[in-house]
Amino acid sequence: MIGRKRIAFQGEPGANSHIACREVYPEFEAVSYTTFDEGFAALEAGDVDLAMIPVENSTAGRVADIHRLLPQSPLHIIGEHFLRIEHCLLAVPGAAEENLLTAHSHPQALAQCRESLTALGLTPVVSADTAGAAREVAQAGDPTRGAIASRLAGEIFGLQVVREGLEDHPHNTTRFIILSRSELRAAAGVGPIVTTLVFKVRNRPAALYKALGGFATNGVNMTKLESCMVSGQFFATQFLADIEGHPDEVPTGNALEELGYYADYRILGVYRANPVRDFYKSALAAAPPTADPTGRAENPRDLASHLAAVTSI
Repeated sequence: MIGRKRIAFQGEPGANSHIACREVYPEFEAVSYTTFDEGFAALEAGDVDLAMIPVENSTAGRVADIHRLLPQSPLHIIGEHFLRIEHCLLAVPGAAEENLLTAHSHPQALAQCRESLTALGLTPVVSADTAGAAREVAQAGDPTRGAIASRLAGEIFGLQVVREGLEDHPHNTTRFIILSRSELRAAAGVGPIVTTLVFKVRNRPAALYKALGGFATNGVNMTKLESCMVSGQFFATQFLADIEGHPDEVPTGNALEELGYYADYRILGVYRANPVRDFYKSALAAAPPTADPTGRAENPRDLASHLAAVTSI
């Protein structure tokens, strides 16, 4: 009998990465790891089949450690998932919101709720992850301590929801990548494709300008470009990039060929673009928000409900 497939995530049960695993691979066993390093190592060793890794958030920016691990990892990106992050303020049963003094959570969650915490007068306290913060608050039994985590984490650790929607912005969304040991590239022509690559340029004037020129001349859109530390050096010459297009398509292939003249590059993954990307593009191109009779800004389309509906990789 073939065993159930397993997918790694960082954090404890109830973390947002756990929720992402359940949404995309409900038939897999989700396996928690304390750190991203442990999750990467488990996948490389064959202890799990895939890994669900957060890379960036629409409010708080990129996730620490990932841009250190990805460039040096032999793993491959095979998909992406966008998860609308809804934070709850959790506390032990019977605790009152007005008696809370601290809010414990992962740095990303604290950053995503910064304005709300200030308004509530709560002192942020860093924990390893959101669900871990919920467990710690439950174990402490202190009615002055709160945790910022998912409703699922509250249910798992027996905490009550003191306040919902603690995130500062309704667009609060985290992008995850799905990693595999196997290089499973999407086929060209199946729809919008994202190619993720890492490249190094020589540390000299105009090196990056020349390396990127091929993308401009071939009409290839680059949706992300970030510098990465190289072996502890302060003069970063390594970059992580997302581009729209498949390497087997002529424009993308030509752009990568030209990149090769000026930089050493490695493709980390070629995968189907999540439909959420198209929604963001249309939202940016839409008319400015209009106000309803109550004075509340109203978007032409409901971002939160759309993100809840569009979940396929």
